[in-house]
Amino acid sequence: MEKQRKIEIYDTTLRDGAQGENVFFTVLDQIKIAEKLDDFGFDFIEGGWPGSNPKAEEFFKRMSTKKLKHSKLVAFGSTRRKNFSADKDPFLKALVDAGTDFIVIFGKSWDLHVKEVLRISLEENLNLIADSISYLKSKGKSVFFDAEHFFDGFKDNPEYSMKTLLVAQECGAERIVLCDTNGGSLPFEVEEIVRKICKLLKTPVGIHAHNDSGTAIANSIAAVRAGAVHVQGTVNGFGERCGNADLTAIIPILQIKMGYRCLEEEKLNHLTGLSRYVYEIANIVPPGNQPFVGYSAFTHKGGVHIDAVSKNPRTYEHISPERIGNQRRILISELSGKSTVLQKLGKYGIEKQPELIKKILDTIGRLEKDGYQFESAEASFDLLVRKMLGLYKDPFIVKGFRVIVEERNSKIVAEATVKLKVGKKIEYTVAEGNGPVNALDNALRKALIPFYQCISTLKLTDYKVRILRPEKATAAITRVLIESMDQNETWGTIGLSENIIEASWKALVDSFTYKIIKETEK
Repeated sequence: MEKQRKIEIYDTTLRDGAQGENVFFTVLDQIKIAEKLDDFGFDFIEGGWPGSNPKAEEFFKRMSTKKLKHSKLVAFGSTRRKNFSADKDPFLKALVDAGTDFIVIFGKSWDLHVKEVLRISLEENLNLIADSISYLKSKGKSVFFDAEHFFDGFKDNPEYSMKTLLVAQECGAERIVLCDTNGGSLPFEVEEIVRKICKLLKTPVGIHAHNDSGTAIANSIAAVRAGAVHVQGTVNGFGERCGNADLTAIIPILQIKMGYRCLEEEKLNHLTGLSRYVYEIANIVPPGNQPFVGYSAFTHKGGVHIDAVSKNPRTYEHISPERIGNQRRILISELSGKSTVLQKLGKYGIEKQPELIKKILDTIGRLEKDGYQFESAEASFDLLVRKMLGLYKDPFIVKGFRVIVEERNSKIVAEATVKLKVGKKIEYTVAEGNGPVNALDNALRKALIPFYQCISTLKLTDYKVRILRPEKATAAITRVLIESMDQNETWGTIGLSENIIEASWKALVDSFTYKIIKETEK
């Protein structure tokens, strides 16, 4: 492999990614993401399909007034329709009118689609490809050809699939992208086929993989090994059905593990931030187990693992998390043992104070016996240790709270009243919510945001209730775990009480307190 060979990164989050279930972007969202991708130095950004919907047209219109620093904006569309000449096809006209220098058109390369979907002859499909590319080239556009369903087509009828590529090349396509549209191909198949195609074409070859077999990332890497120089995918693997190839994994694999150039190193160091930025705009909670950029990607729970990592991180980490802007996390749990707690206490510099360490360990043991669980409540653990070390200062003091749940006009409404002391000022706020915890959350925000603007970026992402000692029936102990996040971090807090509202309140207060403390310490 030629070291430091440049691999073009083509992002289709705004078009292909937006086809994923529960993924929706406004035009303003699309513009924000496009500007972020440009700042990262992605080579191409696919904006959408002009002519297919008004939102795509508005996006391209608004982007025409903006100057990208690095990326090339791309309009996406299909070959001409069978009953139109290229110069009369409204969709091709819309592509030209989008105002981008680069256009991607997809065409059928699987004879099954030609016969049963387009219902035209194989020769006529070649004409659609040739006419469309030639027309767009005559308008001064750089054209990429996406060979839709190429791998399925090549397996069924390699001679015809190859003809579609040769026609595209002859008409001036500047990239020929092989698409695994159904996502059913496997890495060894992709590598073998791409290697054959690269030998037969003069035009640079790209890969566009879907994840229906769970191999989109592997297929993209296999294609690059075989000679592809252009990789298409989406941030976080967003996309229809099982999603597209995830660029947040492909980029570090190619750059860190295989020595190719995709992004500037300084930008690679912020890849995790890009991932979470897109999740935030899409209003989707990031999955913890996402490779490289997930919150759990460098998280250690088992005692043997933690002990080894504390001695040498390479023992259980395939790369340094800082390379892609992530961080190591050590969980407190019944599996982790004393060494874990000691490692967590390391940042406080108390290694040579055995009596203090023993006091903390004894306190944690007693609390866990009562029902506390710090594995998923690292923020509460941090606050506990701060208090025991005398390093804690209340950012606010709770004077009292009240929750009322009542029926109003056949609708259940929760109303919370919160009384806090912030500095020397007393804040007394009331807020409604769709439940008691939501109402408390709203009231707490209302009281604190005037003093701590950072609270506005705090987001509660999960709420879990566990009943302990159920034999006590309605008097049983309730444990509440709340997961929170902001743009840079996720954290958990815990509350324990015989009263579910009080348990929820304790976890909620810890979450807000942790957020304020970590921001004020920056």
